[in-house]
Amino acid sequence: MATWPARAGGNSSEGRAMHLRAVADDVYADWDAVYRDNIDRMYRLVFGKVGNRADAEDLTTEVFLSVLRPLRLPAPTGQVRAYLHATARTVLAKYWQRRLGQPVTELPADLEAADPRPEPESAAPEQAERILAVLPERYRRILQLRFLDACSIAEAAAAMGISVANAKVLQHRALRRAAGLADEGGW
Repeated sequence: MATWPARAGGNSSEGRAMHLRAVADDVYADWDAVYRDNIDRMYRLVFGKVGNRADAEDLTTEVFLSVLRPLRLPAPTGQVRAYLHATARTVLAKYWQRRLGQPVTELPADLEAADPRPEPESAAPEQAERILAVLPERYRRILQLRFLDACSIAEAAAAMGISVANAKVLQHRALRRAAGLADEGGW
C-alpha cells in the first residue's frame, strides 16, 4: 500500500496521510467473472472427490453460494481461487461427514474393515461371467476392456485394433445382446 502525504490546503488535516491501493490487472471485478472463470475448475475438483454428477453439481453450487456473501469484490484472482478451494474442502468434508456418519478427520484408513454392516451376497459377478461366456469373442472383449479393465473407448479401440467409432458401435451391440441374454435366460 502506497502512502502519500496529504496535499496542503486540501480536505484532509495537515498530518494525515492519504492511502492508495494499487489494483493489479488480474482481479475479479464482479461475481459473473468469478463464476465463469472458476465453475469448471470447482466442478472438476468436486467431481473427482465424490464421483457422481448429481452430487458434484449440488456441491459445486453449495461452494459458490457459501462464498457469495463473505467474499468482497474486487479481489485478486489468486486470493479468490484460494478461497474457493478452501471452501470446497469444507463443503466436501461436510458432505462426507453426512454420508459416512463420522467426521472426516476420524475416518479409518481402511473403510471396508470399519463398516459394521455385512456385505450383501450378490449373484451379479457370477451372472456377468455366465453372460460374458456366451457372448461372441468381439463382444466379450469390448465389454471386458471397457467395464472390467476400465479402459476408455479410445484405449479399448486401440487394444482391439479398430476405430473409436467401430468400438462404440461394438459396445452398444454387445450391451444390447448381453441385456437380451439376461432377460431371456432368467439369469
